[in-house]
Formats: sequence, C-alpha cells, structure tokens
Amino acid sequence: MPLVRVSLLRGKPRQYRAAILENIYQAMLESFNVPKDDQFMVLTEHDPEELVFNRSYMNIERSDDFVLIQLTVSNTRNQEQKNALFKRIVERLGQDPGVRPEDVMISLVEGDKGNWSFGHGIAQYVV
Repeated sequence: MPLVRVSLLRGKPRQYRAAILENIYQAMLESFNVPKDDQFMVLTEHDPEELVFNRSYMNIERSDDFVLIQLTVSNTRNQEQKNALFKRIVERLGQDPGVRPEDVMISLVEGDKGNWSFGHGIAQYVV
C-alpha cells in the first residue's frame, strides 16, 4: 500500500498534474506488485521558496520542472522491485506529461505492515 506524495513548483496545468499522478499509479501497478484500486496520492504545489532543491546535486542538472516523489510503503519488496519501480516511473513521466529523467527524484520510506490503518482504527494488514 503505497502512500504517494508528489511535490512540484506551482503553476502546472491540471492536466499535467493529473498525468503525473496517473502515471505514477500505473507504474506501481506494472512494476511494484500494487493491487488494483490501491490508490492513495497527494500532489502539492509549492512556491519556489517552499520547494528547495539543489539544481546540480550528484551531477544531475535539474530544472523548474523538478518533481519530488515520496512513497511510503510496506517493507516487503526487494531492491530489484524498487529499481523496476524507479525506472518505470521515470519512463512513464517522460512519455506523459513529458518530465525529463533528470527532474524526477524518488524516495521510498519503508515501514512494517502493522503501521497501516485504512479505516475503522484497525491495522488491516495484521488483523
């Protein structure tokens, strides 16, 4: 169950923002063993002083189209699955809405299955 948070600079059209969320979701379905309908996502736009990123860290040239993606996930996947997800997100975002690979940063935050409650105050994965 990924919880996806996306941050980008303010000003992109609704269609662009929707394409980012949809393509991240499709990448998770294709490469990360995420069940259909497991879609919980937040996209936040920021003014430049609120989204601070180094434009050349690790010799990667970033632009104002920088997209920061943080996925909170259960710690049930191996590095090969993680790498496949990273690659597929970048491929899909490159196709639609046209984000350069250099402008996509992805961070996975892993936790135990018992850390999730989908409602009713119950940890459904461990009940």
